[in-house]
Amino acid sequence: MLRYITTRFVVWIPSVLLVMLGVYALAYFGAGDPIKLIFLRAPGDVAYNPERIEAIRESAGLNRPFLEQFASYIWNLLHGNFGNSLTSGRSVWAMISAAAPVSFKLALCSILLTAVVAIPLGLIAALKQNTRTDYAILGSALFLWAIPAYVAGPMLMVLLIMVIPGSNVPYGWGGIFDVRILLPLFVLSFQPIALIVRQTRSAVIEVLSEDFVRTARAKGVPETIVALRHILRPVLTPVVTQLGLIMITIVNGAIFVELVFGLPGLGRLTVQALTNTDYPVILAITLIGSFLVMISNLLVDVLYPLLDPRANDTRRSR
Repeated sequence: MLRYITTRFVVWIPSVLLVMLGVYALAYFGAGDPIKLIFLRAPGDVAYNPERIEAIRESAGLNRPFLEQFASYIWNLLHGNFGNSLTSGRSVWAMISAAAPVSFKLALCSILLTAVVAIPLGLIAALKQNTRTDYAILGSALFLWAIPAYVAGPMLMVLLIMVIPGSNVPYGWGGIFDVRILLPLFVLSFQPIALIVRQTRSAVIEVLSEDFVRTARAKGVPETIVALRHILRPVLTPVVTQLGLIMITIVNGAIFVELVFGLPGLGRLTVQALTNTDYPVILAITLIGSFLVMISNLLVDVLYPLLDPRANDTRRSR
């Protein structure tokens, strides 16, 4: 297993470099000089001092050729230096370290909530196929899927204030055990729950026709045992795969959720960096996002043999 994980990390290195090269190229050749934009946003006529702008660009190393800048950036990354923000002058690593725990805790809670709610609902919908229960669960899933996070967040906030007069607005961050996290957590989990419900239902319906399920029922095994032991385990393999893939959906949805509910996470930091054309921060967040997706895929691959021993046999045969 250790050799497999090490091999995956080695294979990922070119992918990460390509992602960083693409983002760095967009920042370098994109519209807008970050130093000039900073001066243009400043009050007064300081923006019309080209000598001063050029001096700051030279001190920041932004006047060098593209490949030289990119090589210097990668070299600094290897030494744990993410650079400094162009707008605030703060260390990018300090900014990421303050914002990342908020987003990671929120994403982890969202994944857990999605698994706990969606998998049982999908199982029930499949076992009650073509009944009112099935239609109600599927209809609710489609309804949740159709509501984007940037619409659900403000609507639920307004609804909460209208239903409970005098209630506090769930704005800000107080940790995962703070009651204010409930509303953004639900908003962030709406679409993942809808996706996993449909994935679980489809997988269970496919497994219901297998011979081992019919044999277990013919032996008189209670339906609850059949569902939990014989049906759910093989179903978890594609569901866990989907849970790993929806990490991207959660990360993207966190941008709107954190803005609406005032959460000091990576989503809000991303919007601020894009607004201020703060390239070092944008590059650092892109790197973290790439690693997050890759680690999610790695965890899915590691869980495969635990959920389905046949996957381990297939990997050995290869």
